[in-house]
Amino acid sequence: MEFLYEYGLFVAKAVTLVVAFVVIVSTIVGAASKQKQGKGQLEITSLSEQLKDITHYARQVLLDKNAQKQLAKEQKKEEKQKKKNKEPQDKKSRLFVLDFKGSMDANEVEHLREEITALLCIAQSEDEVLVRLESGGGVVHGYGLAASQLQRIKEKGLKLTIAVDKVAASGGYMMACVADKLIASQFAYIGSIGVLAQLPNFNKLLKKNDIEFEQHTAGEYKRTLTVFGENNDEGREKFKEEIEEIHILFKDFVHSQRPDMDIEKVATGEYWPGVKAKELGLVDALSTSDDYILSHHPEREIFSVKYSVKKNVAEKLGLSVASVAERVLMKSWNKARHWF
Repeated sequence: MEFLYEYGLFVAKAVTLVVAFVVIVSTIVGAASKQKQGKGQLEITSLSEQLKDITHYARQVLLDKNAQKQLAKEQKKEEKQKKKNKEPQDKKSRLFVLDFKGSMDANEVEHLREEITALLCIAQSEDEVLVRLESGGGVVHGYGLAASQLQRIKEKGLKLTIAVDKVAASGGYMMACVADKLIASQFAYIGSIGVLAQLPNFNKLLKKNDIEFEQHTAGEYKRTLTVFGENNDEGREKFKEEIEEIHILFKDFVHSQRPDMDIEKVATGEYWPGVKAKELGLVDALSTSDDYILSHHPEREIFSVKYSVKKNVAEKLGLSVASVAERVLMKSWNKARHWF
């Protein structure tokens, strides 16, 4: 009996602690949720200075003291000679580096548009933009907007180079093909010029459990296929027709950007490693983004441009229920939409 009493007391204390913890966490989350979302800010980092620091450190480690002194002496002599001859210092052109790592819903395009807008305000005609792109594709409207953002760079008269180190497939390739010059690593996945749409159907499960589902629409093709209702052949045919139309638009867009490529040969939904992609005309050269950046150092000033948004407490803790719910709904909606 005494054991049961002590055990009950222990359980009561444990429950009290849990309830107290939940109340405290709920209070924190409630207060944090009322905070305004952090304002975004543009971060511009000199990659040229980083490369200089790396070079300097490597020389300190690898060269002996005599070699370091000799190198320093030669550099000092060279600088002195330049000042003596009063050689004009040529203004270096700049290489701006952007990173785009796309998800299924392409929400990263919101940061991309901010970065590009900032660049267009400061870039000169002799400058160049390098986008390090990584994406396996996603929703049509998201990647269509992302490709349009990259076109803004070209319309401004700036050279646009896109480097694919890992993958640019489907919607990712839709973005990549906009480049004036498209480079890829040897084993990066390139291509997948096709359209995919899929969704589950629970109608049979509902019928089995005597659950009725009603759906009312205005417009013959307002809804072709449904997740819970009973689908028919007419709806399926219309759905396939819509997919084919999007595929044609996708092919036309790629062909407009790379007219010398045999679009019918590559628009099969297949993807290839970089080596094969170059043979098919999907990319212009084989190289990594790192090698491309180094090839412009030190002749150019190289800058990384990134737009970031500070997260509030709730978002950092991952306890923003509204954000989670929105993402779940977005994913569910996307399953019933067309995507690259």
